[in-house]
Amino acid sequence: MNADVMRVAAVQLQSQDDVASNLLACERAIAEAANAGARFVVLPENFAYFGSSQGKRRCAESLSGPAGPIRGTLVRCATQYNIALLAGGWPESSHDSNRPFNSATVITEEGAIVANYRKIHLFDVTLPSGAELRESAAMTAGEEVVSCTVRDLRVGLSICYDIRFPELYRKLVDRGSELLCVPSAFTLETGRDHWHLLVRTRAIESQCWVVAANQCGIHPGNKTTFGHSLIVDPWGRVLAEAGTSPAVIIADLDGAVMRQVRSGLPSLRHRRIFD
Repeated sequence: MNADVMRVAAVQLQSQDDVASNLLACERAIAEAANAGARFVVLPENFAYFGSSQGKRRCAESLSGPAGPIRGTLVRCATQYNIALLAGGWPESSHDSNRPFNSATVITEEGAIVANYRKIHLFDVTLPSGAELRESAAMTAGEEVVSCTVRDLRVGLSICYDIRFPELYRKLVDRGSELLCVPSAFTLETGRDHWHLLVRTRAIESQCWVVAANQCGIHPGNKTTFGHSLIVDPWGRVLAEAGTSPAVIIADLDGAVMRQVRSGLPSLRHRRIFD
């Protein structure tokens, strides 16, 4: 493969409240992606646990000290399958034992953790159906914008609800991001109307690739997610899309495409900032 091209994969899961079973599903998907030639694999939000607030507290792990089952499995998979891995949206221990961080962690092929993003925007909403979701009651918000380099590609990190806040992605682009990752557990209700629009808009305005790995189907507590994981190019074209069942989608990110988009329509250079 051309050295200017990187093959990426987005993993779509239907995670439940059983960590061991979820991690087994993750490993199967990672193996499938690696066998298809992917060098960077993105897991969705809640990949390791999708259940109650109490359950999230119980399975929360630290990034320091001995590895727990989640971190241990991720590091082993990255090294065993020789891929860089974005573990999107998992419960990382915080200073508040009742409210872990919702973290996205980048692990290299050597098993090194090179970046850890803690979700800034927590999903506290009342949906049109009347359902109330209060992520801040169970999770602690992060405060730092995070990017890193994966195989010479600058990657900007975010999680799910973050996608509604374009100023975050402007910061990531200002820091050189070329690929934006959005591991998600986007609800069915919001996803039907907003998912494709938001993912493609972030790609177009940022002139970046976007890998948006989503959850799908029904989860404990009768929560339902939208699926339709996407890989989108800097022109806003959908390169790969999943359906409504667990899946692995693959696309090749060609550096020539980004250079052509950014030189032909130089909107990032034309940007003006107003107070």
